[in-house]
Amino acid sequence: MIKILSPFHGAVLTHRNGKQDASGLTIEVKGTAPLETVVKVNGVEAKRCGELFYAPVKLTRFETEIVAEAEGFQGTGRHSVRVVWLKNSYKRYRFSIDDNSFWCRDLLKNKPKYINDNYYLAILKKLHDEFGVKFTLNLFYETPEKEFNLSMLPTEWKSQFEDNAEWMRLTWHAYNEFPDRPYQYASAEKVAHDYDLIHDEVVRFAGEKSWAPPTIVHWGELQPSVFPTLFERGVRTLSGYFVKYSNRYDVSYNFDEARCAYLNSHDALMDFKSGICLSRIDIIFNNTNIENVIPTLAPNIDDENNGEYIDLLTHEQYFWPFYFNYRPDHAERIATGLRFLNEHGYKPVFQHEGIMGIPRD
Repeated sequence: MIKILSPFHGAVLTHRNGKQDASGLTIEVKGTAPLETVVKVNGVEAKRCGELFYAPVKLTRFETEIVAEAEGFQGTGRHSVRVVWLKNSYKRYRFSIDDNSFWCRDLLKNKPKYINDNYYLAILKKLHDEFGVKFTLNLFYETPEKEFNLSMLPTEWKSQFEDNAEWMRLTWHAYNEFPDRPYQYASAEKVAHDYDLIHDEVVRFAGEKSWAPPTIVHWGELQPSVFPTLFERGVRTLSGYFVKYSNRYDVSYNFDEARCAYLNSHDALMDFKSGICLSRIDIIFNNTNIENVIPTLAPNIDDENNGEYIDLLTHEQYFWPFYFNYRPDHAERIATGLRFLNEHGYKPVFQHEGIMGIPRD
């Protein structure tokens, strides 16, 4: 049996993964095949070392199929994988904030003249002004207590939201914080209903410019049958944890163990069946003490599989003093991470634009 070991099917490759010039990205394909067989990779004979084989392949377009064929006295074999090349990739990061609802309720309650006078939005604006960070805020339709929902927000701040759209976008996360894993077994119809409900409200009170397709689903669990519904609505990348807890990979969109294990040590993976790319989150600030922020991020910087794209996440609740799990240093944790990334040449992007902030070439 012939098998390509590297690259992995669905690998998202950049200049870090090979030798890139104006004509393309040349990578090394590695695999195994029975002894005494002649192996060709995309028609070129591979070098052999026992059962191992090696061959260079040049990627010249966004998607490439790599085909390895073995021929010997026992017959022939074939194995293929498809990969993605992000031709124009550069060092970048994105920042997403989950579970937003409290600041919306606070806007309605206090009715500030300017939205950036809101306690929470003022913190985000300060971080943007200092570091250039762009935020995507993932919204619940209603607060956990159900005494507020997005339909209650007036339209008086619409132009201000649109003015902030260069650095702050709003999107669907879930109907409510509870129950946990609300979409793990949900139908496409349920997901579409909640998505469209929040989309329509955001466009009403904040304007079309403020909307972005979602990049994280609450609790990161979906049925495969739902992916086409999200793709139709513009979703091209979804982030998750892809960390194994209690014999299963959590926040992993029900992907199989092999792909989850790959994502546990790589920036991204393309799911060709749905057309949606999966991204691994690198840090959750509300779970990371300030002294551990840089040690968490630093190992990624020079890692060829993890250093090109940094996926940042936190949750709204931890900003608020009334929340039982309030983090008084939450903003400083974030500032520590952003300062570190800026010092190492990373640029902010919106993940929903192109593939992880890179236009599809």
